[in-house]
This record gives sequence, structure tokens and C-alpha cells, in this order.
Amino acid sequence: MEDSSDRGARPEAAAVCWLSKRNCSLAPRQVVACYLPLCAATAAVGVACWRIGAAWVLAFAALEIAALATALLAYARHAADRETVEIHGSRLVVRHCHGERVTEVEFAPAWVLVKRPDADCALVEVSGHGRRALIGRYIRPEKRPRLADELRRALKEQMR
Repeated sequence: MEDSSDRGARPEAAAVCWLSKRNCSLAPRQVVACYLPLCAATAAVGVACWRIGAAWVLAFAALEIAALATALLAYARHAADRETVEIHGSRLVVRHCHGERVTEVEFAPAWVLVKRPDADCALVEVSGHGRRALIGRYIRPEKRPRLADELRRALKEQMR
């Protein structure tokens, strides 16, 4: 007799999924690879100036390294920002990751209203049962109406 438990069962795969993410030039690992040599060069100049009697240069070099670290940490924190819209048979899930904060809104596909953006910079609005989610943050404004149309089409196909 077979064990009918769902141990080890894989979660239901998304029937349709849209993933959009921030367009970043450097991955966090690449940022560190650029930052360390920059720190070494700045520190070397600061120490050389300190040795010849210009002590303030070393202090400003340390301030520069700290300011750059702060800016690069802010960049790296948001480099992985993304937005996911998934349609599973009986639910539509909108997930937005911004820094360490993750928000997730779930809808019943049969009751979802998808509103195309009115203005050039507006986002696509998904609403239903008193819940609302704005999507398309990482998509160029002129492509957002297409996203709304694709989402509507996919929802209609799921209803069949």
C-alpha cells in the first residue's frame, strides 16, 4: 500500500508568471569588487599625505570611504528589488520585494479587475474584494498597457 501523504510534494507551479526587476548595472558582489580597490587607493593616498604632515587628508579620506560605503550599501540593498505576478489555478498572487520588505496580495482570479494606466507614468492597478495592488514599477511606462492586456487575457484563459 502506498503512502498517500504529501511529504516531499512540490508546491503547485504557477500557470502564468510575470517577473520584473530593477535594471542594475552591477550585482552586489561586483560592487564589493569595485569598492575594495577604491578604498585601498584612497587609504594609500591618505596615509602618504599623513606621513608628509598633511594629517587632514587622511581624515577626509576616511570620510570619503565611509560616504561611499553608505551609498553603495543603499544601492546593493535595492539591487534585488523585484515584482512577481503569478496566476495559480484558483488564485492570483502579486508579490513586491523592496529592500528587505516583501508585500504579497492574493486575489481570486474570477473577481479581479485589471485597470490599464490612464497617464503615461501610471501603474497597472489590480483590484478585487477590497484589496488593491499596483504593478509595473520596473517596466517602461509605454509597455505597461501591454502588461495589463496580457494579464487580462491570462485571467480569461484561466476561467475557461
